[in-house]
Amino acid sequence: MNRNSWSSRLTYILAVAGATVGFGATWRFPYLVGQNGGGAYVLTFCMAMVAIGIPMILVENAIGRRLKVNAVDAFGGSANGKRVSSYWKIVGWMGLVGAFGIMAYYMVIGGWVLNYIAQISFGMLDLSNTLDFKTTTTFYEQNIVSNPLAISFATLVFVLINYIILVQGAVKGIERSAKYLMPLLFLLMLTMVFKNITLEGASEGIKFYLTPDFSKINMKLFIDVLGQVFFALSLGFGVMITLSSFVKKDENLVKISIITGILNTAIAVLAGFMIFPSLFTFGIEPNSGPSLVFKSLPIVFSNMWAGEFFAVAFFTLLMIAALTTSLPIYEVIITTIQEKFKIRRKRAIFMVLGGIFVLGNLPSLMATNLLSDVTIFGKNIFDAYDAISATIFFILTSLGCVIFVGWVLKDEAKKEILQGSQRYAKLIGIWYFYIKYIIPFLILVVFVSSFYDNFLR
Repeated sequence: MNRNSWSSRLTYILAVAGATVGFGATWRFPYLVGQNGGGAYVLTFCMAMVAIGIPMILVENAIGRRLKVNAVDAFGGSANGKRVSSYWKIVGWMGLVGAFGIMAYYMVIGGWVLNYIAQISFGMLDLSNTLDFKTTTTFYEQNIVSNPLAISFATLVFVLINYIILVQGAVKGIERSAKYLMPLLFLLMLTMVFKNITLEGASEGIKFYLTPDFSKINMKLFIDVLGQVFFALSLGFGVMITLSSFVKKDENLVKISIITGILNTAIAVLAGFMIFPSLFTFGIEPNSGPSLVFKSLPIVFSNMWAGEFFAVAFFTLLMIAALTTSLPIYEVIITTIQEKFKIRRKRAIFMVLGGIFVLGNLPSLMATNLLSDVTIFGKNIFDAYDAISATIFFILTSLGCVIFVGWVLKDEAKKEILQGSQRYAKLIGIWYFYIKYIIPFLILVVFVSSFYDNFLR
C-alpha cells in the first residue's frame, strides 16, 4: 500500500486533536467533573495529562511512525538486531477489538445527537416552554431510549456521513474534514462558552468548576481521572499508531505529542465552561452522570434566551466532535483490513462500517427494548460494549504498548523519536525510564480498579 503523508504538521495536529476531542472532552469529561466534585477533578486531570497522557502519546507515536504500517503490523519488524516475535501483534489486534467495541455504541450516541438536532430544528421538542426534569426525561425516554427506529435511521445517516469522508482516502479524507470541522468546532465552543459565562448566575458554576475541594480527592477520583486520560486521548484504540504512521520521518514527535496533550486538555477544560455556569444559573444538579447532556441541558436551553438556537449550536458541536473522532477510529480498522487482506479501500470501508452497524450499532440500539433482557456481565449490550472496551481492551493495549517500547524496541524507539527531535535527547532518556518502569505500574492500578468496579463489585 502506497502511504501518503500529512501535508503539514498543522493538519496532522488538527486531525489528532479531532480524534482526541470527541465525546471524551465534550460529553464524558463534564459529567465526570460533576460526579467528582468539580475543581478537584479538573486539577487532577490536568496533572495526569502531563504526567501520563503526553508520555503515552509519544509511546504510540513512536510505534506508529517506526514502520509506517497498520496498527497490527506496527508490532512487527526487527528491533536491536533481532526479529520481533509475531506474538506482539496480539497487542494490535486487542486495540482493533476495542475500537470495534467503542464504535458499536459511539455511533449510536452520534445518532442521539442527530435526532436531538432534528427534533429541535423541526419543533418536535419545543424549548419555548419551561421544561422540568419529568418532561425532559419523558422526551429522552420516548425519543432516545424507546424509539429505536428513529435512532436507527439517525445512526445510519451518521455512518453514511463517515463513509462519504472516508472514501476520499486515509489522509485526504480525514485531513480535509479536520481543516474545516475543527475550526467550526472551536467557533461553536467559544460561542457557547461566551453565552454561558455571561449568564446571571454563572459565577457559582465557575466556582464549582475551578475551585478544588481537596477533600474530594480520593482513589475513585484518581481512577476516574486516569481512565478519562486514556479515553480522551484515544490511547489503546490504535488511533495514534495509525495516524502517526502517516507522519514524515523528519517531524518532531516530541513537540507534536506535547501540543496534542496541551490542546486536548485545553479543549476538555473549555468544554466545562459550556455547561456548569448554566447548570448553576438554573438550579440544576451537576452530578446527573452520563445523561447530563441529554437530560439536563435541554432544561437549561428551555430557560435561556434564544434557547433553540443555542441548543442546535451545542448539539451540532457534539456532532462535529463525534465525527472527528469516529473517522480515525474507523480508519484504524479499515487500514488494517486493507493492508492485511490486500483489498480495495472502498470494499474495506463498506465491510467495516457495515459490519459494525449490523453487529454493534443495531444491538446497542435494541439494548433498552427488544434486547433488554440480554445482559453481559450484568450489563445491557450498550453498557457492556463500553465497559469491556474501555476497562479491558484499551487499558491492556496501552500496557502492551509501553512494555513493547520499553522492553522490546528499547534503543530503536529512542532512535525513532530522535529523528527530528535531536535537541530533546536528555528528555527522551528520562521519558524512556519513566515509561519502562513507572507507567506500567500506573496502568495496572487503573486496570485492576476499573475491572473490579465494572465486573466484580
